[in-house]
Amino acid sequence: MDLESKVKKMGLGHEEGFGAPCLKCKDKCEGFELHFWRKICRNCKCGQEEHDVPTSNEDDRKVGKLFEDTKYTTLIAKLKTDGIPVYKRNVMILTNPVAAKKNVSINTVTYEWAPPVQNQTLARHYMQMLPKEKQPVAGSEGAQYRKKQLAKQLPAHDQDPSKCHELTPNEVKQMEQFVKKYKNEALGVGDVKLPSEVEAKSGDKNVPSNGERGTSATVGAMEDKLAGQKGSQYSCFRCKLSMKEGDPAVYAERAGYDKLWHPACFVCCTCGELLVDMIYFWKNGKLYCGRHYCDSEKPRCAGCDELIFSNEYTQAEGQSWHLKHFCCFDCDCVLAGEIYVMVNEKPVCKPCYVKNHAVVCQGCHNAIDPEVQRVSYNNFNWHATTECFLCSCCSKCLIGQKFMPVEGMVFCSVECKKKMMS
Repeated sequence: MDLESKVKKMGLGHEEGFGAPCLKCKDKCEGFELHFWRKICRNCKCGQEEHDVPTSNEDDRKVGKLFEDTKYTTLIAKLKTDGIPVYKRNVMILTNPVAAKKNVSINTVTYEWAPPVQNQTLARHYMQMLPKEKQPVAGSEGAQYRKKQLAKQLPAHDQDPSKCHELTPNEVKQMEQFVKKYKNEALGVGDVKLPSEVEAKSGDKNVPSNGERGTSATVGAMEDKLAGQKGSQYSCFRCKLSMKEGDPAVYAERAGYDKLWHPACFVCCTCGELLVDMIYFWKNGKLYCGRHYCDSEKPRCAGCDELIFSNEYTQAEGQSWHLKHFCCFDCDCVLAGEIYVMVNEKPVCKPCYVKNHAVVCQGCHNAIDPEVQRVSYNNFNWHATTECFLCSCCSKCLIGQKFMPVEGMVFCSVECKKKMMS
Protein backbone atom coordinates (compact mmCIF):
# COMPACT_ATOMS: atom_id res chain seq x y z
CA MET A 1 0.00 0.00 0.00
CA ASP A 2 1.45 3.39 -1.02
CA LEU A 3 1.67 6.35 1.32
CA GLU A 4 -1.23 8.23 -0.31
CA SER A 5 -3.56 5.27 0.30
CA LYS A 6 -2.42 5.02 3.91
CA VAL A 7 -3.17 8.69 4.48
CA LYS A 8 -6.66 8.27 2.99
CA LYS A 9 -7.37 5.33 5.30
CA MET A 10 -6.66 7.32 8.43
CA GLY A 11 -9.52 7.81 10.85
CA LEU A 12 -10.08 7.94 14.57
CA GLY A 13 -12.89 5.38 14.82
CA HIS A 14 -15.54 7.73 16.25
CA GLU A 15 -18.18 4.99 16.49
CA GLU A 16 -16.04 2.87 18.83
CA GLY A 17 -17.48 2.84 22.35
CA PHE A 18 -20.04 5.55 21.57
CA GLY A 19 -22.33 6.19 24.54
CA ALA A 20 -20.33 4.09 27.02
CA PRO A 21 -20.68 5.34 30.62
CA CYS A 22 -17.71 7.04 32.30
CA LEU A 23 -16.40 5.05 35.26
CA LYS A 24 -14.89 8.21 36.73
CA CYS A 25 -17.62 10.82 36.21
CA LYS A 26 -20.57 8.40 36.57
CA ASP A 27 -23.87 10.16 35.75
CA LYS A 28 -22.18 13.51 35.09
CA CYS A 29 -21.10 12.20 31.66
CA GLU A 30 -23.77 11.69 29.00
CA GLY A 31 -21.76 8.83 27.52
CA PHE A 32 -18.53 8.45 25.58
CA GLU A 33 -18.22 10.55 22.44
CA LEU A 34 -14.75 10.77 20.97
CA HIS A 35 -13.46 14.26 20.25
CA PHE A 36 -12.58 14.75 16.58
CA TRP A 37 -8.82 14.96 17.14
CA ARG A 38 -8.19 14.83 20.88
CA LYS A 39 -8.09 11.37 22.46
CA ILE A 40 -10.78 12.27 24.99
CA CYS A 41 -14.54 12.25 25.46
CA ARG A 42 -16.23 15.43 24.23
CA ASN A 43 -18.72 15.32 27.09
CA CYS A 44 -16.58 14.81 30.19
CA LYS A 45 -12.99 15.30 28.88
CA CYS A 46 -11.88 11.92 30.29
CA GLY A 47 -9.94 9.43 28.17
CA GLN A 48 -11.50 6.39 26.54
CA GLU A 49 -9.78 4.17 29.12
CA GLU A 50 -11.91 5.81 31.83
CA HIS A 51 -15.10 4.63 30.08
CA ASP A 52 -16.71 1.20 30.12
CA VAL A 53 -15.73 0.44 26.54
CA PRO A 54 -15.03 -3.25 25.69
CA THR A 55 -11.51 -3.07 24.27
CA SER A 56 -10.03 -6.57 24.65
CA ASN A 57 -10.24 -7.39 20.92
CA GLU A 58 -8.85 -4.00 19.93
CA ASP A 59 -6.09 -4.28 22.54
CA ASP A 60 -5.11 -7.73 21.23
CA ARG A 61 -4.87 -6.33 17.70
CA LYS A 62 -2.84 -3.35 18.90
CA VAL A 63 -0.29 -5.51 20.75
CA GLY A 64 -0.28 -7.99 17.86
CA LYS A 65 0.72 -5.20 15.48
CA LEU A 66 3.42 -4.10 17.94
CA PHE A 67 4.96 -7.58 17.92
CA GLU A 68 4.72 -7.96 14.13
CA ASP A 69 8.14 -8.19 12.45
CA THR A 70 9.92 -8.74 15.79
CA LYS A 71 11.43 -11.73 17.56
CA TYR A 72 8.17 -12.02 19.51
CA THR A 73 6.05 -13.31 16.62
CA THR A 74 5.47 -16.49 18.68
CA LEU A 75 3.15 -14.34 20.82
CA ILE A 76 0.88 -13.44 17.88
CA ALA A 77 -1.36 -15.20 15.39
CA LYS A 78 -2.73 -13.89 12.11
CA LEU A 79 -6.46 -14.04 11.46
CA LYS A 80 -7.41 -16.06 8.41
CA THR A 81 -10.04 -13.50 7.43
CA ASP A 82 -7.88 -10.40 7.07
CA GLY A 83 -4.34 -11.45 8.01
CA ILE A 84 -4.20 -8.94 10.87
CA PRO A 85 -1.80 -10.04 13.63
CA VAL A 86 -3.52 -10.67 16.98
CA TYR A 87 -1.85 -10.96 20.38
CA LYS A 88 -2.08 -14.47 21.82
CA ARG A 89 -2.02 -13.40 25.46
CA ASN A 90 -1.75 -16.18 27.98
CA VAL A 91 -5.00 -16.47 29.92
CA MET A 92 -4.67 -18.48 33.13
CA ILE A 93 -7.68 -20.19 34.73
CA LEU A 94 -7.27 -21.62 38.22
CA THR A 95 -9.84 -23.92 39.80
CA ASN A 96 -9.88 -24.58 43.52
CA PRO A 97 -12.31 -26.97 45.25
CA VAL A 98 -14.20 -25.21 48.05
CA ALA A 99 -15.63 -27.42 50.80
CA ALA A 100 -19.29 -26.77 51.56
CA LYS A 101 -21.62 -28.37 54.09
CA LYS A 102 -23.07 -30.97 51.74
CA ASN A 103 -20.97 -31.00 48.59
CA VAL A 104 -17.85 -29.48 47.06
CA SER A 105 -18.11 -26.41 44.84
CA ILE A 106 -15.46 -25.19 42.43
CA ASN A 107 -14.01 -21.70 42.80
CA THR A 108 -12.67 -20.50 39.44
CA VAL A 109 -10.30 -17.56 39.09
CA THR A 110 -9.47 -16.27 35.60
CA TYR A 111 -6.43 -14.07 34.98
CA GLU A 112 -6.91 -12.04 31.80
CA TRP A 113 -3.16 -12.17 31.32
CA ALA A 114 -0.41 -14.32 32.84
CA PRO A 115 3.30 -14.79 32.05
CA PRO A 116 3.66 -17.11 29.03
CA VAL A 117 5.57 -19.83 30.90
CA GLN A 118 4.90 -23.56 30.81
CA ASN A 119 5.13 -23.90 34.60
CA GLN A 120 1.74 -22.73 35.89
CA THR A 121 2.97 -22.87 39.49
CA LEU A 122 5.65 -20.32 38.58
CA ALA A 123 3.08 -18.12 36.85
CA ARG A 124 0.78 -18.33 39.85
CA HIS A 125 3.63 -17.42 42.21
CA TYR A 126 4.45 -14.44 39.99
CA MET A 127 0.86 -13.21 40.23
CA GLN A 128 0.84 -13.52 44.02
CA MET A 129 3.91 -11.26 44.21
CA LEU A 130 2.07 -8.42 42.47
CA PRO A 131 -0.01 -5.97 44.54
CA LYS A 132 -3.53 -7.40 44.76
CA GLU A 133 -5.06 -4.33 43.14
CA LYS A 134 -2.85 -4.92 40.08
CA GLN A 135 -3.51 -8.63 39.59
CA PRO A 136 -5.54 -8.89 36.34
CA VAL A 137 -8.31 -11.14 37.65
CA ALA A 138 -11.33 -10.93 35.36
CA GLY A 139 -13.91 -8.45 36.63
CA SER A 140 -11.61 -7.02 39.30
CA GLU A 141 -9.88 -3.71 39.99
CA GLY A 142 -6.68 -5.32 38.69
CA ALA A 143 -8.27 -6.12 35.31
CA GLN A 144 -9.39 -2.50 35.01
CA TYR A 145 -5.86 -1.37 35.92
CA ARG A 146 -4.40 -3.54 33.15
CA LYS A 147 -6.90 -2.11 30.65
CA LYS A 148 -5.96 1.46 31.57
CA GLN A 149 -2.24 0.74 31.38
CA LEU A 150 -2.59 -0.85 27.93
CA ALA A 151 -4.18 2.42 26.79
CA LYS A 152 -1.68 4.69 28.54
CA GLN A 153 1.58 2.78 28.05
CA LEU A 154 0.98 1.47 24.52
CA PRO A 155 -1.18 4.03 22.67
CA ALA A 156 -2.07 2.77 19.21
CA HIS A 157 -1.20 6.17 17.74
CA ASP A 158 2.45 5.66 18.76
CA GLN A 159 2.87 2.79 16.29
CA ASP A 160 0.06 2.92 13.73
CA PRO A 161 -0.16 5.91 11.32
CA SER A 162 -3.79 5.03 10.57
CA LYS A 163 -4.67 5.91 14.18
CA CYS A 164 -3.21 9.41 13.81
CA HIS A 165 -4.91 12.60 12.64
CA GLU A 166 -4.02 14.01 9.24
CA LEU A 167 -0.39 12.95 8.85
CA THR A 168 1.30 13.98 5.63
CA PRO A 169 2.87 11.25 3.46
CA ASN A 170 6.30 12.36 4.67
CA GLU A 171 5.20 12.12 8.32
CA VAL A 172 3.81 8.63 7.71
CA LYS A 173 7.18 7.58 6.29
CA GLN A 174 9.07 9.07 9.26
CA MET A 175 6.75 7.34 11.71
CA GLU A 176 7.17 3.96 10.03
CA GLN A 177 10.96 4.34 10.22
CA PHE A 178 10.72 5.35 13.88
CA VAL A 179 8.57 2.32 14.76
CA LYS A 180 10.89 -0.04 12.89
CA LYS A 181 13.86 1.43 14.77
CA TYR A 182 12.39 0.98 18.25
CA LYS A 183 11.23 -2.55 17.43
CA ASN A 184 14.81 -3.43 16.47
CA GLU A 185 16.61 -1.55 19.23
CA ALA A 186 14.40 -1.19 22.31
CA LEU A 187 11.25 -3.33 22.40
CA GLY A 188 11.24 -6.40 24.59
CA VAL A 189 9.06 -8.71 26.67
CA GLY A 190 10.08 -9.69 30.18
CA ASP A 191 10.54 -13.32 31.04
CA VAL A 192 9.73 -15.00 34.36
CA LYS A 193 12.33 -17.43 35.69
CA LEU A 194 13.73 -18.67 38.95
CA PRO A 195 17.03 -16.88 39.72
CA SER A 196 18.90 -20.16 39.32
CA GLU A 197 17.56 -20.41 35.76
CA VAL A 198 18.83 -16.93 34.98
CA GLU A 199 22.21 -17.82 36.45
CA ALA A 200 22.30 -20.89 34.24
CA LYS A 201 21.38 -18.90 31.15
CA SER A 202 23.91 -16.13 31.79
CA GLY A 203 26.65 -18.70 32.31
CA ASP A 204 25.83 -20.53 29.10
CA LYS A 205 27.99 -19.29 26.23
CA ASN A 206 25.51 -20.76 23.77
CA VAL A 207 22.58 -18.65 24.96
CA PRO A 208 20.11 -18.31 22.06
CA SER A 209 19.86 -14.71 20.89
CA ASN A 210 16.45 -15.03 19.24
CA GLY A 211 14.39 -14.74 22.38
CA GLU A 212 13.57 -18.45 22.65
CA ARG A 213 13.20 -19.88 26.10
CA GLY A 214 15.59 -22.55 27.43
CA THR A 215 14.59 -26.21 27.65
CA SER A 216 13.36 -27.71 30.90
CA ALA A 217 16.17 -30.29 30.79
CA THR A 218 18.87 -27.60 30.87
CA VAL A 219 17.08 -25.73 33.61
CA GLY A 220 16.64 -28.89 35.68
CA ALA A 221 20.32 -29.78 35.39
CA MET A 222 21.45 -26.33 36.47
CA GLU A 223 18.97 -26.28 39.34
CA ASP A 224 20.49 -29.52 40.65
CA LYS A 225 23.95 -28.02 40.31
CA LEU A 226 22.96 -24.82 42.16
CA ALA A 227 20.65 -26.49 44.70
CA GLY A 228 22.90 -25.59 47.58
CA GLN A 229 23.07 -21.91 46.72
CA LYS A 230 20.84 -19.43 48.52
CA GLY A 231 18.57 -16.95 46.77
CA SER A 232 20.05 -14.09 48.76
CA GLN A 233 22.97 -13.86 46.32
CA TYR A 234 20.58 -12.36 43.76
CA SER A 235 19.40 -8.77 44.18
CA CYS A 236 16.72 -6.77 42.37
CA PHE A 237 18.11 -4.25 39.88
CA ARG A 238 15.56 -1.64 40.98
CA CYS A 239 15.14 -1.88 44.76
CA LYS A 240 18.54 -3.55 45.41
CA LEU A 241 16.92 -5.92 47.94
CA SER A 242 17.72 -9.62 47.86
CA MET A 243 15.54 -12.08 45.98
CA LYS A 244 14.06 -14.70 48.29
CA GLU A 245 14.98 -18.26 47.48
CA GLY A 246 12.28 -19.90 45.40
CA ASP A 247 10.66 -16.62 44.33
CA PRO A 248 10.33 -15.96 40.58
CA ALA A 249 12.21 -13.04 39.05
CA VAL A 250 11.69 -11.07 35.85
CA TYR A 251 14.54 -10.50 33.43
CA ALA A 252 14.79 -8.42 30.27
CA GLU A 253 16.87 -9.87 27.46
CA ARG A 254 17.96 -6.45 26.20
CA ALA A 255 19.26 -5.57 29.67
CA GLY A 256 21.36 -8.71 29.95
CA TYR A 257 20.93 -11.84 32.03
CA ASP A 258 22.86 -10.35 34.94
CA LYS A 259 19.92 -8.10 35.86
CA LEU A 260 16.84 -9.27 37.73
CA TRP A 261 13.68 -7.62 39.01
CA HIS A 262 11.06 -8.50 41.58
CA PRO A 263 7.73 -8.89 39.71
CA ALA A 264 6.40 -5.72 41.41
CA CYS A 265 9.63 -3.83 40.59
CA PHE A 266 9.43 -4.37 36.82
CA VAL A 267 8.15 -0.83 36.24
CA CYS A 268 8.67 2.16 33.95
CA CYS A 269 11.44 4.46 35.19
CA THR A 270 9.33 7.53 34.36
CA CYS A 271 5.77 6.82 35.52
CA GLY A 272 6.60 4.04 38.00
CA GLU A 273 3.70 1.92 36.75
CA LEU A 274 3.93 -1.84 36.38
CA LEU A 275 4.96 -2.59 32.79
CA VAL A 276 1.76 -3.97 31.29
CA ASP A 277 2.11 -7.63 30.21
CA MET A 278 5.86 -7.15 30.92
CA ILE A 279 6.24 -5.22 27.62
CA TYR A 280 9.24 -2.94 28.04
CA PHE A 281 11.54 -0.60 26.11
CA TRP A 282 15.21 -0.56 27.14
CA LYS A 283 17.29 2.59 26.77
CA ASN A 284 20.46 3.79 28.48
CA GLY A 285 20.24 1.23 31.25
CA LYS A 286 16.60 1.98 32.10
CA LEU A 287 13.21 0.32 31.60
CA TYR A 288 10.51 2.41 29.95
CA CYS A 289 6.89 1.82 29.05
CA GLY A 290 6.08 2.46 25.39
CA ARG A 291 4.68 5.95 25.97
CA HIS A 292 7.62 7.27 27.95
CA TYR A 293 10.21 5.66 25.68
CA CYS A 294 8.62 7.48 22.73
CA ASP A 295 8.51 10.69 24.79
CA SER A 296 12.26 10.38 25.33
CA GLU A 297 12.78 10.22 21.56
CA LYS A 298 10.17 12.56 20.07
CA PRO A 299 8.10 15.57 21.20
CA ARG A 300 4.46 14.73 21.93
CA CYS A 301 1.59 17.09 21.17
CA ALA A 302 -0.17 18.06 24.39
CA GLY A 303 -3.33 18.60 22.36
CA CYS A 304 -3.85 15.38 20.40
CA ASP A 305 -1.39 13.17 22.37
CA GLU A 306 0.35 12.09 19.16
CA LEU A 307 4.09 12.15 18.52
CA ILE A 308 5.24 15.08 16.42
CA PHE A 309 7.07 14.20 13.20
CA SER A 310 6.83 17.68 11.67
CA ASN A 311 9.76 20.10 11.86
CA GLU A 312 7.35 22.91 12.66
CA TYR A 313 5.63 22.88 16.03
CA THR A 314 5.23 25.23 18.95
CA GLN A 315 6.35 25.02 22.57
CA ALA A 316 4.39 26.68 25.36
CA GLU A 317 4.08 26.15 29.11
CA GLY A 318 6.81 23.49 29.01
CA GLN A 319 4.87 21.37 26.50
CA SER A 320 4.93 20.78 22.74
CA TRP A 321 2.05 21.27 20.34
CA HIS A 322 1.24 20.77 16.68
CA LEU A 323 0.71 24.28 15.32
CA LYS A 324 -2.96 23.54 14.57
CA HIS A 325 -3.53 21.93 17.99
CA PHE A 326 -2.50 24.80 20.26
CA CYS A 327 -6.16 25.43 20.98
CA CYS A 328 -8.51 26.28 23.82
CA PHE A 329 -9.29 23.10 25.75
CA ASP A 330 -12.93 24.18 26.11
CA CYS A 331 -13.94 25.55 22.69
CA ASP A 332 -11.04 24.45 20.40
CA CYS A 333 -10.39 27.97 19.06
CA VAL A 334 -6.78 28.47 17.92
CA LEU A 335 -4.73 30.35 20.55
CA ALA A 336 -1.86 31.64 18.40
CA GLY A 337 -1.46 35.31 19.31
CA GLU A 338 -4.38 35.18 21.76
CA ILE A 339 -4.54 35.62 25.53
CA TYR A 340 -5.01 32.30 27.35
CA VAL A 341 -4.99 30.99 30.90
CA MET A 342 -3.67 27.57 32.00
CA VAL A 343 -6.30 25.53 33.85
CA ASN A 344 -5.13 22.12 35.12
CA GLU A 345 -2.19 22.33 32.68
CA LYS A 346 -4.57 22.93 29.75
CA PRO A 347 -4.74 26.26 27.85
CA VAL A 348 -8.12 28.01 27.91
CA CYS A 349 -9.01 31.15 25.95
CA LYS A 350 -9.98 34.25 27.91
CA PRO A 351 -13.72 34.16 27.09
CA CYS A 352 -13.97 30.47 28.12
CA TYR A 353 -11.97 31.14 31.26
CA VAL A 354 -14.27 33.95 32.35
CA LYS A 355 -17.35 31.86 31.51
CA ASN A 356 -16.30 28.48 32.93
CA HIS A 357 -13.38 28.84 35.33
CA ALA A 358 -13.03 32.38 36.71
CA VAL A 359 -13.46 32.96 40.42
CA VAL A 360 -16.36 35.17 41.55
CA CYS A 361 -15.87 38.40 43.46
CA GLN A 362 -17.45 38.37 46.93
CA GLY A 363 -18.15 42.10 46.56
CA CYS A 364 -19.89 42.51 43.21
CA HIS A 365 -20.57 38.79 42.54
CA ASN A 366 -19.16 39.04 39.02
CA ALA A 367 -16.41 36.89 37.49
CA ILE A 368 -12.91 38.27 37.98
CA ASP A 369 -11.04 38.84 34.71
CA PRO A 370 -7.72 36.92 34.67
CA GLU A 371 -5.81 40.10 33.77
CA VAL A 372 -7.01 42.25 36.66
CA GLN A 373 -5.68 42.30 40.20
CA ARG A 374 -7.59 40.53 42.91
CA VAL A 375 -7.43 39.87 46.64
CA SER A 376 -7.69 36.23 47.74
CA TYR A 377 -8.14 34.78 51.19
CA ASN A 378 -8.75 31.06 51.65
CA ASN A 379 -11.32 30.25 48.92
CA PHE A 380 -12.74 33.78 48.75
CA ASN A 381 -11.83 36.41 46.17
CA TRP A 382 -12.45 40.11 45.56
CA HIS A 383 -11.62 42.60 42.84
CA ALA A 384 -8.72 44.66 44.23
CA THR A 385 -10.74 47.89 43.83
CA THR A 386 -12.25 50.48 46.15
CA GLU A 387 -15.70 49.36 44.98
CA CYS A 388 -15.35 45.67 45.89
CA PHE A 389 -12.85 45.04 48.70
CA LEU A 390 -14.79 46.81 51.44
CA CYS A 391 -15.70 46.25 55.05
CA SER A 392 -18.91 44.21 55.07
CA CYS A 393 -20.35 46.51 57.76
CA CYS A 394 -19.26 50.13 57.18
CA SER A 395 -18.02 49.83 53.53
CA LYS A 396 -14.58 51.19 54.36
CA CYS A 397 -12.00 50.38 51.67
CA LEU A 398 -9.66 47.66 52.95
CA ILE A 399 -6.97 47.71 50.24
CA GLY A 400 -3.62 47.90 52.03
CA GLN A 401 -5.37 47.67 55.43
CA LYS A 402 -5.64 44.97 58.08
CA PHE A 403 -8.94 43.10 58.02
CA MET A 404 -10.84 40.38 59.84
CA PRO A 405 -12.29 37.61 57.61
CA VAL A 406 -15.44 35.75 58.70
CA GLU A 407 -17.12 33.25 56.35
CA GLY A 408 -16.68 35.25 53.16
CA MET A 409 -17.15 38.63 54.84
CA VAL A 410 -14.37 41.05 55.82
CA PHE A 411 -14.38 43.64 58.58
CA CYS A 412 -12.19 46.62 59.36
CA SER A 413 -12.56 46.34 63.14
CA VAL A 414 -13.89 44.25 66.04
CA GLU A 415 -16.71 46.77 66.43
CA CYS A 416 -17.91 46.27 62.83
CA LYS A 417 -17.69 42.52 63.24
CA LYS A 418 -19.79 42.64 66.41
CA LYS A 419 -22.40 44.87 64.77
CA MET A 420 -22.76 42.54 61.76
CA MET A 421 -22.74 39.32 63.75
CA SER A 422 -25.14 40.46 66.49
